[in-house]
Order: sequence, then structure tokens, then C-alpha cells
Amino acid sequence: MSGWDPTTLPSQAGRTIVVTGAGRGVGYFTAEQLAVAGARVIITTRGDATRALECLRRAAPGADVSAVTLDVASLASIRAAAPQLAALGPIDVLINNAGKTSGSKRREVTVDGLEIMVGTNALGPFALTALLWPALADDARIISLGSLSTRLAKADLTDLQGERRYSLSRAYALSKHLMHAFSFELDRRLRASGSHRMSLLAHPGFALDGSASRRPGVTDLASPAQRFGERLLRPMAHGKDRGAWPVVRAATDPDATGGEFYGPRRNVTGRPVLTTPVAQSADAAFGAEFWRLAEQATGVTFTV
Repeated sequence: MSGWDPTTLPSQAGRTIVVTGAGRGVGYFTAEQLAVAGARVIITTRGDATRALECLRRAAPGADVSAVTLDVASLASIRAAAPQLAALGPIDVLINNAGKTSGSKRREVTVDGLEIMVGTNALGPFALTALLWPALADDARIISLGSLSTRLAKADLTDLQGERRYSLSRAYALSKHLMHAFSFELDRRLRASGSHRMSLLAHPGFALDGSASRRPGVTDLASPAQRFGERLLRPMAHGKDRGAWPVVRAATDPDATGGEFYGPRRNVTGRPVLTTPVAQSADAAFGAEFWRLAEQATGVTFTV
């Protein structure tokens, strides 16, 4: 759709949308914008969702919003949350937003022994999507969160767990390559099966809490050092409310088709437009191999 206006969305009345990791950041603003458009929104958070729900209800009076506890870094948590989310379906849009962007310089693992970036940002969403598959509407959209970091480093599937050589930045980039690969491979499998479901990808650009509209208890959780750093970066970034725009477009644009990738017009900031992934992330062999490794690592079989 040309001239897409992120501030005037198509009505989402009658749609049920799940947004993971929506207690703050891009996830919160994605949920807010969809709730304002009339969707029934279910957010997931690792901890207490009270403040996020309060802000959502303030922004969208009368909206149907609720929360389910979920930690995508834990396969046990995913298995516990999936039936709760499924019971609220059918789910029209699943937005795999939850993830991890920072951590220790030393290699860390999840409770399941998976490298923490890959386990949280790629393997967890893979398992959740697989377990929710029967609860998705026939024309559901699955939105995965991508990143510009895939342009900065190549992915090595032979060292998925970062055991041979490790750096935090490389692990994060790998996890996002894998999320891209998941989205594109899911699209290929959906097309091959003749499904009406769609898999799309979106990235928020360079988005900061401090540049977003203020939401008490949601946008003001950064440390003083983080807030200082954000002030220095503001000229080259936008707020996380605008960072949500590509995700929301992927979820709501009636002209969207499976396999599309949305991001800010100027790469790091701007209105949401179609963008091009790096070749490795979109490669069919790369995607198929990730799928195999993901099933192996999570113990979850995902048949489309």
C-alpha cells in the first residue's frame, strides 16, 4: 500500500493478536497501537504486567487487553504458556517480539543449556510458534522481529551455541540471522503447503525508550547511565513507539504478502517500508538447516 500512514491504521476489530515481550519497548508500543486500532490484544511478559496493562487501558479505553506470563528463554515456560494462549484463540496474529539485546561479554546459557542469545531470540520463538500452530487462525500472520545486525556479521550454523568462538555481538547477530531464516523458511513451507497463513519479518531500526512517548512504568525503567547514553544517540535514532511501526504494518497492512520484510524508510528511522534482507538470512538451504537444528535443540517438531 503506497502512502501507508502508521498513525491511521485499518480497523483491527474482531482480531486477536498476541505480542510477546510487550511489557516495555517496541513490544509494548506494538500492543498499544494495535489495541487503539480495536484489536483484542494479549501481551506476554516475564514478570508483572500490571503497569503495561494500565498504560494500554489508558491509551485505548475499553480495549480488550490481557496478559500471560512467558519467558521465551525457558522451554518449560513456553510449554506452560502455550496452552493458556491457545485457549484465548483462534489467534489472528502472533508477533514474536520477545528477545534479548544485551548481556554479559562472557558466554551465558539459558536454563535449558542453550546459548542465551540464540536460545532467547530464535529457538524460543521457534518453539512457541510450533506449539501455538493449532491455535492460529486459518489466515493468521506470524511476525518475526528482525535486526540490522545481520548486515554486520555472517552466521555460522556449525557453531550455533557459540562454543568454539564467542562474542556477545556475534551471538546477537547470529540469533537475528536465525530469526530472519525462520521467517523466510516458514514462508516457503506455508507456500508449499498451500496455506493461507503468512510469515512476515520486521525490524524497528534504531529505537530508544527515551525518544518515545512517555508511559509511566514502561518507558522510564532505564538506569541513569542508560539514559545518558540514549541522550547522546537521539540524533540518529527514533523512539520505540516509532520502532513499532514496521511491526504494526506487517501485522495490519491488507496488501501485505508472506515473505515480506518491513523496516524504517531510512534504515534506522522513518516510516515503515519494504526492505531487503541480507542474502544469507534469506537463503533456502540456510533456512532449512536452521529448522532442522531448531527442532533438534528444542525437542519440538514443527510440521507446517
